Amino acid sequence: MKPPYEDAVVVVTGASTGLGRAIAVGAADQGAKAVVINYASSEQEAEETARQVRALGADAVVVQGDVAEDADCVSIAAAAARFGRIDALFCNAGKTTRPAHAHQLDKLSGDDFLDVYRVNVVGTFQTIRACRELLERSERAAIVATSSVAGVTGNGSSIAYSASKAALNTMVLTLARGLAPRIRINAVGPGFMDTVWFDKLGPHRDKIRASVIERTPLQVASTPEDIAGTVLFLGCEASCRVTGETLIADAGLRMTGG
Repeated sequence: MKPPYEDAVVVVTGASTGLGRAIAVGAADQGAKAVVINYASSEQEAEETARQVRALGADAVVVQGDVAEDADCVSIAAAAARFGRIDALFCNAGKTTRPAHAHQLDKLSGDDFLDVYRVNVVGTFQTIRACRELLERSERAAIVATSSVAGVTGNGSSIAYSASKAALNTMVLTLARGLAPRIRINAVGPGFMDTVWFDKLGPHRDKIRASVIERTPLQVASTPEDIAGTVLFLGCEASCRVTGETLIADAGLRMTGG
């Protein structure tokens, strides 16, 4: 059986750390020939992702860009153009507001909403638009957007974040119609992921992690690598008849009220 990403050209936005890095490295491990690694500000960490990709035998191209900027999305696509096509596009770049803003109407501003939407919704749209022509040159084109269980439960790091992910889920459904039959698009909605983002919470991190394990039916705190497996499934031919779906990968957390 051939590797799922054999000879594939892959683009991953927000790939410097966490889930993005796990997707990029996972695709290389599953046979990708080239991985375009996008980052917004963490060049050193993006280069570490590239090092890990190259160690697995794939070509790695690092490109800086903020997906909230349309010109940067065009640059990301241009970085993949040398390979002639894109087989899998992983729109993983995302943003949230500070956790302290959650459900506090008096502290969450319109600008907070706009900043989050520019990356999570508009940025995903702009990236897809910029990459569409290269995706249409592939015989197995797939897009996977990183959503969140918060887009289903409404219980996330902020109201703006949860709303943006719900909007993303709807956009995926709409684009599935517009991009068919040449391109498939789906989303994955993780729950808690044990990433460096939670380092910002200091001593509260361990309490949150323990609480997630206690409340989650599968009694786990997912890692980026856990979720990357689901993402990579939706980006390869194993899911060739799946489009327009949002697959929740939260170890069952939403069943407890999230």
